Amino acid sequence: MRRNWILGVLALLVVAVPALAADPVIFKGIDPWWTTPNGASFSDFKSNPIPAGFFCQGSEPFTGRVHFRGRPLAIAEQGRLKGVDTIVERLDDAVFDAQGVALTRVKVRALSLVSVEPIKTRCGSFQVYMTLAGEQRVTTMRIVRESDTGGRFFAPIAVDARFTFQPVGSTAVLPREFRASVNFPALGNAPWASPVAKVGAAASGPLTVDTNGDRKPDTQVAGTSNFLAGATVDPLRNYPLCDTVCHCDSWDGSCQYHLHCTQNCYGGCECPILAE
Repeated sequence: MRRNWILGVLALLVVAVPALAADPVIFKGIDPWWTTPNGASFSDFKSNPIPAGFFCQGSEPFTGRVHFRGRPLAIAEQGRLKGVDTIVERLDDAVFDAQGVALTRVKVRALSLVSVEPIKTRCGSFQVYMTLAGEQRVTTMRIVRESDTGGRFFAPIAVDARFTFQPVGSTAVLPREFRASVNFPALGNAPWASPVAKVGAAASGPLTVDTNGDRKPDTQVAGTSNFLAGATVDPLRNYPLCDTVCHCDSWDGSCQYHLHCTQNCYGGCECPILAE
């Protein structure tokens, strides 16, 4: 009788372990982001001025700061990731080692930002759009598991950006383009959560997005996977909560030239869906 009881307990444990055990692999996929609408994100041109004569003949060098909000990406599959403006793709499956650390390569695949308000110059006002400029550089993400529901990740982000200055209220002046490379060091406090913490948060299929800023979907990227970037888990409800994640251009957090603040919209928060 005692033997049968022990066998029954063991059988229950065998059944329970797969349901409770954390995934040993983070599968490749995309991390979608929504830029915060409060203008916290910015690019400052004081270290890399836009040259004299850029806006019109005789215009002064531009060394000011432009504050950005998200502009929803053009996505072929309507209704998917509504309002998302930034997509980072994890290119490899990341396998956790005995210390709970996994590595994968990452690349920014899509970016769509617009200035909170036009900038003013002696040549008139210009709305500023920030998109990707050509093939993007690849960096390495380190994922650390701290529990069955998630942990922290460390990912330096490289962005080769195109700034398009669109004249406001004038057809006589053509749009201007300026390019710059931005490097964001890895954060030390960016959280991630497992989608098993939310009912129905299953991985989604691939989608086609605008990657060059012309408002036409042109490239297919992977779907989401078993990794919720920027999310922590409410221990009482076992439900993912939104965190704001800000990438700064300096290790000390002084953010002199570039800052990009984003959040996820997996659940537990309401992300704004702004007009294009």
